[in-house]
Order: sequence, then C-alpha cells, then structure tokens
Amino acid sequence: MGQHHERFFVAGFLAVACGLSTTCSGPGLEEPAIEQKNSSTPTVTLPPSEESAASTLESSPRHAEWVDVELPGTDITVNTWVVYPERSDNAPLVIVIHEIYGLTDWIRGVADQLAADGFIALAPDLLSAKGPDGGGTSSYGSRDAVVSAIRELDPAERTERLDAVRTYALSVPAGNGQVGVVGFCWGGSSSFAYAVSQPMLGAAVIYYGTSPEDETDYAQIASPVLGLYGEDDQRVNATIPVAKATMETLGKPYETNIYAGAGHGFLRAQDDREGANMRATEQAWPRTVAFFRKHLEGYGSGGRR
Repeated sequence: MGQHHERFFVAGFLAVACGLSTTCSGPGLEEPAIEQKNSSTPTVTLPPSEESAASTLESSPRHAEWVDVELPGTDITVNTWVVYPERSDNAPLVIVIHEIYGLTDWIRGVADQLAADGFIALAPDLLSAKGPDGGGTSSYGSRDAVVSAIRELDPAERTERLDAVRTYALSVPAGNGQVGVVGFCWGGSSSFAYAVSQPMLGAAVIYYGTSPEDETDYAQIASPVLGLYGEDDQRVNATIPVAKATMETLGKPYETNIYAGAGHGFLRAQDDREGANMRATEQAWPRTVAFFRKHLEGYGSGGRR
C-alpha cells in the first residue's frame, strides 16, 4: 500500500478498547477521550476509503484468491474473496458482509486490511448466481440494479449462503476454527441477524446496521456483539435502545459506540462530513480489531465449530 493510501491511528487505543466493556449507549454521545500517544508509538493502518480501494488492492502484498463455495443441495456456488494474513500460526477467520451495493472493491479492501491485521478474511458475493447470465454483483448494469437485487434477497437464503461460507471457513487449514462476522450498512443488519441464526459464531460486529425488530430474536444470540454507529444516522440509531435493553436484560454482551458528527457509511466515506467520518474511522477500526482479537484468538483447533 502506498504511503498516500495509508491512514494511521495510535495503536495505544487498542489497549483501551480491549479494556472497555461498555461505552456510550445513545445518539449524541462520544466514547471517552483517548489520550494521544507520542510519535514513537506503533500505529495501526486503517482500511481504504471507497476512492482508494482499487489501488490498495493492486499494491497489496497479501495472498488473495477467489473461491467458489458450494451451496449445499444446489448447483450454485457463492463467489468468495479470501485474503490471508502473513503469520506463523493459525489465524482466526472473519466473514465480511458487504453493503447493499454488493461485493465491491471497497469491501475487498476491508477484507485485505483485516488480513493485514492478522485474520483470514472471507468476503462472499451474496448475489452470486442471481445476476444476468448467472453472474453476481459485477453482472448488474448499475448500482441501483444491485440495490434492488439485494432488497429482494430472502433473509433465509442469505443465512444459507453465510452458513456455507462459514462451513468453508472452518475447513481452511490455516484457520484456528473460530469464526466471526462483520458487516456494513445492509451487511451490518445482516451481521446482527446472522448472530441470531448462527449460535456458533465467535463474535459479531455491526457497522451502522439496524437491530433485529423481534425482541425474541435476542435470546438466540450466543456471541458477543459490537455495534459501531454514526451520530447523524438516526434511522439506524433509533433501533439501538431496544437492542441494548433486551441484550442487557438477557445478560448478553452488546457494546455500542456512537461517533460524534459521523454519518451513515463513515468507514467507506472517510473524507466526508468535515473530518467527523475520519475521526469515527480512527476510533472504530482499532476497536474492531481489538474486539476480534479478544474473542477469536487463542481457541486453536478446539474452538467453537
């Protein structure tokens, strides 16, 4: 990755992020202020923005490959971008659920950064075999067409496809047997929903996605959940209080973080909103990495399967 594509945030934040069990819980509230470390402190690289994603992928040193994941009981395969970290031991695995815009270069760039942070990242195209001539996201003629197709995707079918990718992830020899999920926008809502339907998840991260509507769904969640939201995104944030109260009543871990001035899609649109989206990204990404390391590392082959 070229220097002009790198954005840095102090890695000392990771230690703080790991130690915080609760943060803000309502719109308009920020996380506690984090002290800036000196310049000798190691830094963490952020995922690319939408504008820099393609060039980031071109210059990535990591091994990546397309894998056709078989959907059980069908002749359909889910086209999945898999990126590997450079490490000497087995790595945790993270499924990356795309936005309502389908599998884009930006989502693949996020997967690449997860691999840089030590995870095997798997980014499935959930529109695989649904587009023109049996194609996926790239076969649609416009972003609007992709959005329409995503909205027509049945939630049960979405779960089946994610389950197939998770099963594949568990078969990866370099994996440690522990699988988490992260999603953005539509994918954030899907990540929360997948935590409901898949009790063997190790962790779930929601970026600005709505919470489940049915309060009875929360009883099925077995994994810890981390929610990351922009302050100026009330359509999404209005669904947080019920989720927060219900998870708390059930004794289930759900951390919420709402970033001042940030809007919907802040991790992708990092340069928008006069710096607020970048500040949100600088806080949210290290917290994501710390959360996954806390809950997915150290399980070895005996982890939850």
